Amino acid sequence: MKDDHRSPFRDAHTDRKAAEGVPDTPQTRSPAYALAFADDEFLCRDELRPVRLQLELLKPEMLMNEAGIKSTIVLFGGARIPDPEHKETARTKTLADLSHYYDEARTFARLMTEKSIASGGTENVVVTGGGPGVMEAGNRGAVDAGGASIGLNIVLPFEQAPNAYVTPDLSFNFHYFAIRKMHFLMRARAISVFPGGFGTLDELFEALTLIQTGRMERVPFLLFGRAFWESIINWDALSDAGTISADDLDLFRFVDTAEEAIEIIDNWGPTEKRGAVPGR
Repeated sequence: MKDDHRSPFRDAHTDRKAAEGVPDTPQTRSPAYALAFADDEFLCRDELRPVRLQLELLKPEMLMNEAGIKSTIVLFGGARIPDPEHKETARTKTLADLSHYYDEARTFARLMTEKSIASGGTENVVVTGGGPGVMEAGNRGAVDAGGASIGLNIVLPFEQAPNAYVTPDLSFNFHYFAIRKMHFLMRARAISVFPGGFGTLDELFEALTLIQTGRMERVPFLLFGRAFWESIINWDALSDAGTISADDLDLFRFVDTAEEAIEIIDNWGPTEKRGAVPGR
């Protein structure tokens, strides 16, 4: 991370290093004496939650700005969907059958990254949750194209790590789901959603709600796998019940291949925010 020090005052790095060499006394050993910004226990106190929220918003934002990333292509999808080469390890036959979406995600990310590189590599950079399954396929596709991609990991109760294909300098880790979601969408120029579970559904509906309510531009919104999505969600029933409007069903498109997705993105049309919510 860049640190262009232009202030005439002594900088924080220097003072932190100096504080490490102070004489060992009862006073200097006390937690109270530690510099506040260098005190991990202090920063983890409940009262410091607003500061931690700000830091999680700020750090990835600064690093992505420094990397020149202007816009992203969001790729959501299930962590449990295997690479087709290893589909025999899938927990269920359905997951094994869904493994071809790993290849579609990989191809989609490769094609989008090739287009990104052709325009300078700062627009339409692929971003995933940084984990396994479909997320791995997205980052892997970017590597296939010779480009960079972003991974937004989050700390979970079980052991996990970023997949091996995330660009190291664009691999981020989060404590707060809410801030992670903001980073998914702050630069989004298209959202692609592959089959997945609770996490994928959460991301899908949160993003759709932001677009539905006019809080976010109407970017290309692609659901890969019509058969999967129509089998788990009765979209028409929501419209028929009046809980959403018929116009809301036009906020997204079903696709089954990477090539279909690219064509829709290229021909999406205007992306202005909604001025009102239809049906209210």
